Amino acid sequence: MEATQISDVMDAQSGSGKPYYEFLRHASMSLGLYVLPAGGEDTQQPHNEDEVYVVLSGEGHVFVGGEEQAVTEGSIIFVPKRVEHYFHSIEEELRLLVFFAPAES
Repeated sequence: MEATQISDVMDAQSGSGKPYYEFLRHASMSLGLYVLPAGGEDTQQPHNEDEVYVVLSGEGHVFVGGEEQAVTEGSIIFVPKRVEHYFHSIEEELRLLVFFAPAES
């Protein structure tokens, strides 16, 4: 079993100095924390894996494959592999759990 506390993950991500911090990896999936500051820019490119984002905190908007939606704490977003997506108009720092399946390459 692997278990962790989200507060420990947040501390590790903050200490890494990077917006994305992966904290679990298996061949079938990987899991990370992605943090985008208020007013920040999300420059990610489409991935070769399906993704699920869970908004832990913050407010902003997400663009996925030509559609746009506001996101807040509790929002869950599915992004199929190879589909353009990014967060924008970030009004309050976004903290996102990111699940990749299979594991991000």
